[in-house]
Amino acid sequence: MLDGMTQADKQTGCTQTSCGSSNDHLDKMPDAIRERVKNHPCYSEEAHHHYARMHVAVAPACNIQCNYCNRKYDCANESRPGVVSELLTPEQAVRKTLAVAASIPQMTVLGVAGPGDPLANPARTFETFRMLSEQAPDIKLCVSTNGLSLPDCVDELLQYNVDHVTITINAVDPEIGAQIYPWIYWNNRRMRGVKAAKILIERQQKGLEMLIERGVLVKVNSVLIPGVNDAHLKEVSRVIKAKGAFLHNVMPLITEPEHGTYYGVMGQRAPTQRELTELQDACGDMNMMRHCRQCRADAVGLLGEDRGEEFTLDKIDALDVDYAAAMAKRAKVQADIEAERQRQKARQSSLKEQLKAANGKTLFTVNGLTMEQQAPLASVASGAVVDRAEQGTLPSDLRSVQMAVASSGQGLINQHFGSAREFMIYEVSPKGARLIGHRKTAQYCTGPVNCGEGDAALPETIEMLKGCEVVLCSKVGFKPWDQLESAGIIPNGEHADEPIVPALMAVYKEMHTSGALGPDCSKTISA
Repeated sequence: MLDGMTQADKQTGCTQTSCGSSNDHLDKMPDAIRERVKNHPCYSEEAHHHYARMHVAVAPACNIQCNYCNRKYDCANESRPGVVSELLTPEQAVRKTLAVAASIPQMTVLGVAGPGDPLANPARTFETFRMLSEQAPDIKLCVSTNGLSLPDCVDELLQYNVDHVTITINAVDPEIGAQIYPWIYWNNRRMRGVKAAKILIERQQKGLEMLIERGVLVKVNSVLIPGVNDAHLKEVSRVIKAKGAFLHNVMPLITEPEHGTYYGVMGQRAPTQRELTELQDACGDMNMMRHCRQCRADAVGLLGEDRGEEFTLDKIDALDVDYAAAMAKRAKVQADIEAERQRQKARQSSLKEQLKAANGKTLFTVNGLTMEQQAPLASVASGAVVDRAEQGTLPSDLRSVQMAVASSGQGLINQHFGSAREFMIYEVSPKGARLIGHRKTAQYCTGPVNCGEGDAALPETIEMLKGCEVVLCSKVGFKPWDQLESAGIIPNGEHADEPIVPALMAVYKEMHTSGALGPDCSKTISA
């Protein structure tokens, strides 16, 4: 019998693969690729629990118009692509990057993602990369682009060791593309319609092929737009996989009218969580990214948090940064993170060997829950091999349940309900727990003592959690507890500071034991 969960497991929370996915998208990747993205929070679902990223807003201009985009400034409380509070010069961007990297040693990645298109602002973007490659050689450099100018910039990207590139590709059919892009600016001309979309798609595909030939890792972003490209994105996924993209991130359209986008003003609806999840599942064996936060163009910190207000220009100008000393500290912190991850791998390897030697039995126990080994072994947090007769397994026909989790990182349930700005949404079933998305919300508690200041946000948060049957957090106040129960959502604070996946499975078992679960007739995710 194996020991139960170790203290190290409880402290780190995540296993080798990820918290919330029974099949992490890096499992099938060659070792060389896994090594390159092991500390990249935007490319590795598991790494995003441990490492931080930042974006610098140096690229104001864009060479295409998207119906879902509106680039705005001074929107500190708005979290979506294209939004920034400060537009930076390359020199300011470098100062800010050094200050953040010295203060947040877990920060491993610097990206230019807007607020326009970085490659439509090549002088500003590449000057930023040039200075950072010289002054902060320990930071990965990334760029996100719509791809129109990409083929012209591949050589210069490689010159500054940019080996992670994200391309937004919403269509490979010009007829569909013309419904998404009103115009492109190409060869000093504004072009519209199918002809413009055809040029954009051809340039995107050419740039993708050039990057793959040079050994650059390419992630493709696609925006899911119901009634426009929803039935087409499976073909997009097939095409980009065939050409060598290693990760596909299908994101939900953001359509709130107050954002001022064409789609928002015209009433285009956003996809439901079910539509998003079903599309992601339908994209064959392409590696799918499910932990994207659709970050601002000036985001700072772990995915899911934004510490940008700590590093405004007036604040960083007052700092005296010794980056040589900071690099030494960063190296130590990141080495400690990797050492713990290696210890976790060793524990998983030991578990795997003991499972193989258990006379063919394929059961494991997590927090007292016995399950058949249907997920990859590496996704098991810890457990003991048990005989099937010792403890009953979960019936395979139980319905799936959506559960929300409040977490501030490290793969733990470690955030107060009222402090959460977002909730991680998991689908939990007899097969395990997998992360299917995130939902942002206004903060209910804004004061240090009580939560009276955020009363107006509570109904919005509860509405946002619609479809979830349980919400797990480190603590829940009496008022939100009552209102959650009235809305049919079970609040749970019993698993504070525990790893997410075992806690979810323990709650799922309790629901089964109490008779709250029945056969899964629909086999679908709630909207």
